[in-house]
Amino acid sequence: MARPRLRVYTDYKSPFAYIANKRLFEIEENLGVELEWRPYTLRIPEFMGAVEERTPHFWRKVRYSYMDARRLANAQGLTIKGPRRIYNGFYASAGMLFAQRQGFFRPYHDTVFKKFWTHELDIDELPEMIEIVTSLGGSAAEYEAYLHGEARAEHDRIIDEAEDLGVFGVPTMVFNDELFWGTDRIDMLVERIKNPASVVAALGRRHRE
Repeated sequence: MARPRLRVYTDYKSPFAYIANKRLFEIEENLGVELEWRPYTLRIPEFMGAVEERTPHFWRKVRYSYMDARRLANAQGLTIKGPRRIYNGFYASAGMLFAQRQGFFRPYHDTVFKKFWTHELDIDELPEMIEIVTSLGGSAAEYEAYLHGEARAEHDRIIDEAEDLGVFGVPTMVFNDELFWGTDRIDMLVERIKNPASVVAALGRRHRE
């Protein structure tokens, strides 16, 4: 019997996506769901606005968010250092899809997150991403061929599909077509997995029709 699927949209540039990993893998192990990881590569200027338009209120919120992220990360023994600049992240997101095809997704996923947030990896430098892939047993030639071939179309199709579902940020988890955004919604997600019928009380019957 097939396990229920839980789709997870993530981005290596997001500290909160990094923090969510531990609990999501525990959910997979303990609740019998199958995680389906997909990239949702944040377009930072669109997501956060142009730098020159950001207000003091905005920067206070950013500083608080990173403080919160560090607190949550420290509780897991993770290190989060503030990003050095604005990153694109396409090579890393495409690498996720490549690693899934080649059978080394989990070590790739863990390594990219850890090295990016400890400033050991620039995800926009192709030679550095190739080194990650090859260190995990992947083929540099096949990874580059994928990047310069079908990766962009596949990546963009996944983003379009995500946005059609209503995804706007990461981590976003999708269970039975219901969206849960952020680390602070994981408890609600767990409740829904344990008792799928509870969606009616939460959202009404229209959501299931």
